[in-house]
Parts: sequence; C-alpha cells; structure tokens
Amino acid sequence: MILPTKHLAQDRALLTVGARILPSLEYPITVSALWEQLSRDPASSTPPNSLRYDAFVLALDLLFMMGTIQLNDGLLKRTKP
Repeated sequence: MILPTKHLAQDRALLTVGARILPSLEYPITVSALWEQLSRDPASSTPPNSLRYDAFVLALDLLFMMGTIQLNDGLLKRTKP
C-alpha cells in the first residue's frame, strides 16, 4: 500500500499520494482545507475523484511518520530540511 505493486496502481500508492500533497503545503493549512484543495484541483493530472479520503489521511500519517510534515495549532506545515 505504501509502494505501487502489480496489484496496486501507482496513483493509489501512499508515496504517490504524499507526493501530490507536499506541493500544496507551501503555507500552513488545515487538514480540511487541504482536502478541499486537493479534491477540487482541476490542474491535477489525475481525475478529480481518484483521490479517496482514506488514502489522503493515510498519506498524511506516512508523511508525519517520515518527519516531512507536522501539525501545530491545527495547521499542517512542511518541516524544514
């Protein structure tokens, strides 16, 4: 589920979903606002309904465990490298 396999399409893998999330974190944002932004993104190369909420939350969990994002005062933001 983290990496694509022959049974899991590349766009459904959590690393791919996380890669879609990171560019949207240029500034601190709430989880719900980030979800709205990603689920309605017309410039996305994938169909608008292809991102499921459970995959979105799991990708956020993965990014948090990797130390890439943090949650402070209800706002998600990228960590400094």
